[in-house]
Amino acid sequence: MSNSIVLRLLSGFGDAKSKVNEGIEAVDPGSSTPGSGDLYSDVQRILGYVFMVVGIVAVIMIIYGGVLMLISMGDPGKNKKARDTIIYGIIGLIIVLLSWAIVNFVLSLFN
Repeated sequence: MSNSIVLRLLSGFGDAKSKVNEGIEAVDPGSSTPGSGDLYSDVQRILGYVFMVVGIVAVIMIIYGGVLMLISMGDPGKNKKARDTIIYGIIGLIIVLLSWAIVNFVLSLFN
């Protein structure tokens, strides 16, 4: 290889390095990160989604227990299973609502 080829290759790397540095300086790191940047609101939003999903599951269990009650046709074993499903769904919904209130209270203390 001649010296001119080596110099052209090295100058190409220098141009690439300067272009990379220009690109890095042009990027605003605040705009590329997910979330709002406020830890309190991010945690509250994520926990809100979790509580919403678990609450929906509890309501679905209550509805499922009601359907089981309707199709039990007076069978005491199926009727007890349906009643227990409804009761456990209601207990789950109460736990979700209370835990949501407790988490929001604790997060408000640190805000």
